[in-house]
Amino acid sequence: MYNNDENAIYIMFNGACVVGALALLTLSLYLAPVDLSTKGYWGMGVVLLMGSLVNLVKYRTDQRRSSETIAKLETAKNEKLLKDYVSKEDEV
Repeated sequence: MYNNDENAIYIMFNGACVVGALALLTLSLYLAPVDLSTKGYWGMGVVLLMGSLVNLVKYRTDQRRSSETIAKLETAKNEKLLKDYVSKEDEV
């Protein structure tokens, strides 16, 4: 269904972007002219936000896959019902 080579490239690109963003964020927190407790608070906020975003994407993907699976099952059920109905009509 999907080209794994293209997905690998997108995953690698997104991973590099996340690493780059975290590196730049770490540098900006290190250079910020505030006390250590404020830097820690900002860092915790970013880590929790990142975790929440990962969970959001995961649950949205799971929800979409579940909907697709249910749709496929309903289609297969409808096709079987139609096939059974048509075969009964042929017998009569």
